[in-house]
Amino acid sequence: MSERTLSGHFLHHFVETIATELGRDNLSIVLEKAGLPPDWSEPTRWGPLKGESAAEAYAGLQKAMRIYYGRGARGTLIRVGGSLWKRLLDDAPLAVKAQSKIIFGRPVNARRKPALELLAKLLSDQRDDVTVHTLDLDLLLADKASAGTLGQNESDHICYVTLGLLRECLYWATGREHDIEEVSCRANGGEACEFKITIGG
Repeated sequence: MSERTLSGHFLHHFVETIATELGRDNLSIVLEKAGLPPDWSEPTRWGPLKGESAAEAYAGLQKAMRIYYGRGARGTLIRVGGSLWKRLLDDAPLAVKAQSKIIFGRPVNARRKPALELLAKLLSDQRDDVTVHTLDLDLLLADKASAGTLGQNESDHICYVTLGLLRECLYWATGREHDIEEVSCRANGGEACEFKITIGG
């Protein structure tokens, strides 16, 4: 089983995105209600963090939002994931930007898997901890590290940010909405957080 780690770069963009989505003052209130320091709302606070420490912060921030918003947290975190995709792509290394241009040279129906592989590269902190698989006509993204589930023990699947990233990534690549379901989650005993993208039928 992969270690729960996250890059500081990813965490910084995540905090920027939730601060923009909620407003910095509102985010400070969410953090305070969850017993977390209000200065966690400052993206610069996370610069030095990486690895497991960054994963702990990433999971803690999402838990704070689930506590504060209850059922409404799902939609908010999915929106955050969608906005986060744009930030990650805009600030990606040149090699990733070149890969994104290659994707658009393919027919629309051939863009899904390479787009998901691009997302896997942006999401991964360690080699091969996020992988993409073909399931007959459908696709599966498996996140073996799943930093957002570190220290979490929940009855429901909780990877709403990743779900938002997947939705926006596939829409960016194809201009189409996709049916995406988290079918396994490490927060409730799964070996990986797995997302099925239904394409066939």
